[in-house]
Amino acid sequence: MSQDFLVELGTEELPPTALKNLLAALSSGVKAGLDDAGLPYSSINSYASPRRLALVVEQLAEATPVRQVTNWGPPAQVAFDADGKPTRAAEAFAKKNGLAIGELTTENDGKADKLVAHQEAGGEATTGLLAGIVQEALAKLPIPKRMRWGAKRTEFVRPAHWLVMLFGNDVVEAEVLGLSADRESRGHRFHHNQTVSIDSPGNYVDIMKAAYVQVDMAARRALIIDQVNREAAAIDGTAVIDEDLLDEVTALVEWPVALTGRFEERFLQVPAEALVSSMAEHQKYFHVVDNDGQLKPYFITVANIESQDPTQVIDGNERVIRPRLSDAAFFFETDKKHTLESQRKRLGSIVFQAKLGSILDKTDRIAALAASIASDMDADAAKAKRAGELSKADLVTEMVLEFDKMQGIAGYYYALNDGEDPEVAQALKEQYLPKHAGDELPKTQTGTLIALADRLDTIVGIFGIGQKPTGSKDPFALRRASLGALRLMVEKDINLDLRELLTRAAAGHGDNIKDAVGTVDESLAYMLERFRAWYEEDQIATEVYLAVAAKKLSHPVDINTRVLAVDAFAQLPEAQALAAANKRVSNILSKLESAPDSDVKSELLAEPAEQQLAEAVADKAQRVAPLFAERRYADALAELATLRAAVDTFFDDVMVMADDEALRNNRLALLAQLRGLFLQVADISALAPAKG
Repeated sequence: MSQDFLVELGTEELPPTALKNLLAALSSGVKAGLDDAGLPYSSINSYASPRRLALVVEQLAEATPVRQVTNWGPPAQVAFDADGKPTRAAEAFAKKNGLAIGELTTENDGKADKLVAHQEAGGEATTGLLAGIVQEALAKLPIPKRMRWGAKRTEFVRPAHWLVMLFGNDVVEAEVLGLSADRESRGHRFHHNQTVSIDSPGNYVDIMKAAYVQVDMAARRALIIDQVNREAAAIDGTAVIDEDLLDEVTALVEWPVALTGRFEERFLQVPAEALVSSMAEHQKYFHVVDNDGQLKPYFITVANIESQDPTQVIDGNERVIRPRLSDAAFFFETDKKHTLESQRKRLGSIVFQAKLGSILDKTDRIAALAASIASDMDADAAKAKRAGELSKADLVTEMVLEFDKMQGIAGYYYALNDGEDPEVAQALKEQYLPKHAGDELPKTQTGTLIALADRLDTIVGIFGIGQKPTGSKDPFALRRASLGALRLMVEKDINLDLRELLTRAAAGHGDNIKDAVGTVDESLAYMLERFRAWYEEDQIATEVYLAVAAKKLSHPVDINTRVLAVDAFAQLPEAQALAAANKRVSNILSKLESAPDSDVKSELLAEPAEQQLAEAVADKAQRVAPLFAERRYADALAELATLRAAVDTFFDDVMVMADDEALRNNRLALLAQLRGLFLQVADISALAPAKG
């Protein structure tokens, strides 16, 4: 038999940015508790609003399954004395299992006769377990800081005020967080500010909807999207719905009602990003754009009430946003009175890192390194240098001090206002790209150069003062910086030596780095190791990356080309056999005291199989030489894959370690040539499975 189970914990307003994670963790915790108890169920549905977390477990068994348990006790010769009377060992075993001596049996476990207790376990009523399962799940929620309320010693993310727990139509007798369970929930704070009686879990969603609470977060989210889009369409615009903002708004309302407000067109003279940031961060408004993607003087707010006079609500929101937009306009106009060049001088008083100087020092290093890389790429070194110099100047502007997300963006507008080169201005906006995995890259060459130089300067500097990341601690986000730098080099086809670039970056730090060579080695190894995570995310096996990493290369573009080639090779039917053969050859050659001759003497090729392999190796060497020269590694490996038959036959028919020294050395030379062909791309022996 089974019943549906409902638990709803009512609280004061929960933190909106955490609501989604809290609900997921609660569901996961209850699931783990039910699974640990062995309680079958069909599904778990999660619900949440600003004032509640709830779950409905469908078709939950009424009791834990009954099962037979066999407990083995002491050997019979220990359990009974010479007269057949039970010893203290037998009595202790019986007591431990809650049985009388007469209820025990003696059986053979395959080794000896032993006392045995056969018992039934399980059959516990589900209602007696639910309070503990819910309490444990709540205790494990990811809450950084718990709070107490009233005179209670109970702790939770917010004060808890009611608890609903129903199993079928019946209230579960339970206490959680100091609250006794019943069937009384609460309706919307304004539209239905009274208790709501839940008759059964199956009716929970509908009953709460009648009380003006849409408890289904997914449904509430979809409703908000629909309403916001309708409001935007009514003013011939398109709403820009940021996913994070949408989640936050969904967590802020129980009964969403979208409304459109307007602001003065004069504010459109302010950078749109500042207006959007102000509307989204402070007021949780969605902005609206026209068909050209330009900001319109409207905003869409999602109220938590269905007002009889929505114009009053709209007017209130317009009154609130006006001073914030006025502030943004004031900051923008104030900042424009000063050039970025003059702002840059103020960076000297701001410390980047105590041992690495000021942010002004950092911009000098970025400028020099970016210009140096530009020269290698035949790019405009003057633009790169100028962009590097101005890259952090907007950090001291009023706009960025008020809206931190405007860094780089504010610099772009101020650079244009100062008459700087448009590409230099664009580079200031692009310098922080990519901000995260999958983010877009800079579109301009100058933006790419300072984005790369900035990251390399930080990485080598932090490693140089001995503050490399450890475990989960990465205060300077060097993992993200490394992946960003690799993406910039690979996807923008900057085919330069990363070791050389890191060496230049280290030189820029001067005496701040005591061991420049060691720092470069450590930084390079760390950065290239980030490739592993990159390829894992792209579903490329770690062995493929390790095959290339064995070459100890330092050109990211070349490394990436090789990894993709080896990955394609690994899909071929010949790959595993050739990988195993390469591993066998590697093991043989590694045991030699000295490397074999580089030349193979044709007159010493005694067996048809080695003659065939030697001919095939020589032929492939000629065919793949131009492919290697053009870095067409995938084509080269596909060509080498056809060696499989000759290699298999050789190992089947030829004794490599022949007694005749001349024959043996000649065969070793042939195998070294074979392995050398593959090693021009990667050590494909890494693809061979390890022997367990």
